[in-house]
Amino acid sequence: MVLTSKDMQFYGYDLLLGLIAAFYLFMAPYTKVEESFNIQAMHDILYHRHHIEKYDHLEFPGVVPRTFVGAILVSILASPFVLVASLLQLPKIYSLYAVRLALGCIILSTLRFFRIQIFATVVLRCDILLLVLPLGLELLLSRSISLLKALISCLITALACIGLTILVDSLFWRKLLWPELEVFWFNSILNRSSEWGTHSFHWYFTSALPRSLLAAYPLFLLGILLDRRVWFHVFPVLSFVLLYSKLPHKELRFIISSLPMFNFSAAMAASRVYNNRRKSFWKYLYVAMIGGFMISLGCTFLTFMASYENYPSGHAIKALHKRGYLMENSNETWVHIDTFSAMNGVSRFCENYEPWRYSKEEGIPLGDLQRKNFTYLLSEQSQIGGFECLFSTKGFTRARLNVGFPPAVLVKEPKVFVHGRAGNREIFYKSWPGC
Repeated sequence: MVLTSKDMQFYGYDLLLGLIAAFYLFMAPYTKVEESFNIQAMHDILYHRHHIEKYDHLEFPGVVPRTFVGAILVSILASPFVLVASLLQLPKIYSLYAVRLALGCIILSTLRFFRIQIFATVVLRCDILLLVLPLGLELLLSRSISLLKALISCLITALACIGLTILVDSLFWRKLLWPELEVFWFNSILNRSSEWGTHSFHWYFTSALPRSLLAAYPLFLLGILLDRRVWFHVFPVLSFVLLYSKLPHKELRFIISSLPMFNFSAAMAASRVYNNRRKSFWKYLYVAMIGGFMISLGCTFLTFMASYENYPSGHAIKALHKRGYLMENSNETWVHIDTFSAMNGVSRFCENYEPWRYSKEEGIPLGDLQRKNFTYLLSEQSQIGGFECLFSTKGFTRARLNVGFPPAVLVKEPKVFVHGRAGNREIFYKSWPGC
């Protein structure tokens, strides 16, 4: 089927965004601790299926329980590829690409189909109520919806979503559970999230949003001034960010759903500046806008490189699999993954099939590791008794200004050290880069 010019006009930006998302995915496929629950849940659904006793969350439940609804949806979409990959005995890392591509398609679809976005946010994150409430109030005040219809629709949707999550998650967690209620209680009522760090009230507006939007941030503010119609759409999102700012613990991912509307306002401003670029005052704004776009492009490249270098344990375990297979000890090769490594790139999708075996056992003193039957260690420690360091992988530490070109460079330091058991001669017959 050949796409016509009309199709390209309608779907062209979707295709462009999809290609950008796919590029980032293949260049930086690994995940951090923030995505840990869902990525492990997708692996377990796809590979352990109904054997819930083998699921990762039962051994490592996390601070608060999370819902399986999103992981199930992504797993369903990725399951045909994973089935073929399993039959062909392909490494699990290919399944990681599949689930992340499926997730990317879902996220991109929410930009076009708003109803999907509303359903997903209500089911997956209760704190999006802080966004839904200002939106609903604005729609009521503008008479876009009636109060009765809004109440009926919200009540039906809420009951259906709550029923769905309780039914699904009670099965997987093996107890009667509404995960998002516990998350809401933990974060908002008990304010326990502040134990993971706090920021000032204005942090979203003075740090998170400027770093995320780059040149679009001043353009978003300009868009509000140039077109009063924009304010109607932006005000609920600004209210959402303001309400969220009252919580001491702040992360960009908490308000990530507000960025499309801020970019919409920036696009309106950019369009107005471009259309008036030949006029006396506007031409200066046009030059400043082009300069901002170039700076944003440079910053985007820099942050992309930082992202690529930000998963040291993912790169470490990939390198270990290439070099570390042992012929004489083919029954099982045990790899211990410490907490730091588990948080910075390693997931169950990074594991190989037998004879490789993996342990994330926590709380083992360094001196006791040699008493275990571990063949290799992934650790943030450069020296461990009973083991010798085989190689290390560097990770992103910070960016610093540079005299000349490029104007900014990444500073990388060894983050993860791969150790081999000192008494295993076969390990040291191999050629290792060293530490």
